[in-house]
Amino acid sequence: MDSSRHQNGIQLLLTAEQEAQQIVNAARNAKLARLKQAKEEAEKEVAEFRAQMEANYQRELAETSGDSGANVKRLEKETEVKIEQLKMEADRISHDVVDMLLKLVTSVRYNNIILQPNGGCYA
Repeated sequence: MDSSRHQNGIQLLLTAEQEAQQIVNAARNAKLARLKQAKEEAEKEVAEFRAQMEANYQRELAETSGDSGANVKRLEKETEVKIEQLKMEADRISHDVVDMLLKLVTSVRYNNIILQPNGGCYA
């Protein structure tokens, strides 16, 4: 009877080991399935985020390119104002510049003495 009991105990251990192996395999398969699901969800989130960022980029690109025309117009206007300011400044000092040039052109330098057409001279 001892032998039969021993056989029965071994059989119970083998059955318990097989059941434990099935539980471990089921847990492993569930873990792999969950990892696969998590990977798919992460890829989906990344794709959505990428699409959102691309849409934001395209929107900002369209907004800034629209501003580009406004910037060009603003810069053209600023340039015209600067040109007008320079013309006014040139008109204001042109008489003085012409007088200075005439004085330099009509003066004669001789031995470090400058003779001027009005009869004056200076060293």
